[in-house]
Amino acid sequence: MRWCRVRLGESASFGIISGDVVEPVDGSPFGEYRRTGERLPLAGLRLLPPVMPPTFYAVGYNYARHIAEAAERRGTAAVLPQRPEVGYRAQSALIGHGEPVVKPAGCPGQFEAEGELVAVLGRTVRRCSRDEAADAVLGWTIGNDVSARAWQRTDRTPWRAKNSDTFKPMGPWIETEADPLSATTTILVNGDPAAEFTTGEMIFDPFDYIAEISRYITLHPGDVVWMGANRTVEMVPGTPWESRSPGSAC
Repeated sequence: MRWCRVRLGESASFGIISGDVVEPVDGSPFGEYRRTGERLPLAGLRLLPPVMPPTFYAVGYNYARHIAEAAERRGTAAVLPQRPEVGYRAQSALIGHGEPVVKPAGCPGQFEAEGELVAVLGRTVRRCSRDEAADAVLGWTIGNDVSARAWQRTDRTPWRAKNSDTFKPMGPWIETEADPLSATTTILVNGDPAAEFTTGEMIFDPFDYIAEISRYITLHPGDVVWMGANRTVEMVPGTPWESRSPGSAC
């Protein structure tokens, strides 16, 4: 099933996508829902982030190639993580498919994007196994991790380098039947491939992370875990770009 979230008048509604049509529902994919009977053309709707997560988790440096390239730029040895560790991002940075990313005034230096697989939790889990973690995933979407690198290097935390308004496009929808670990992530600039990598070549996969997080923190329906990227693309103002992975684009 393909779930989206759309703007209808002054409110947001979850919907089920069937071909080029959206069927809005009363309720959500995280609980009970009822189809309203409406059928709206997908092309005419404003797509919102497919979920506004209670908690926004983000994985960093989860691909060996990315770690090696970053270490080479710094002139240091590449060190791979020995266990899954996760950080947080601001829900307020999320925007939907097709919305513009805004580079803040006075933001210097490199401005980059990374296409990432995103796991969307569908149930509450605490101290779960890998198998239970897999069962807890409602589906998958894609996100673009926008970063202001100069701020990331100079600030004590990534509070603005990673979390400024519009820095986290996500969507356009949630795929519940995808097998993302056998997929390819492609980042397009002006419709042309600018970077591509095998999505599943992670050091730790989504189920490793969900199980590890759940040892200490209860995960809830709607929580998202962004899974890191293997390639980085520089963003040029005014240039259309998108990412593609399990049936999604952003």
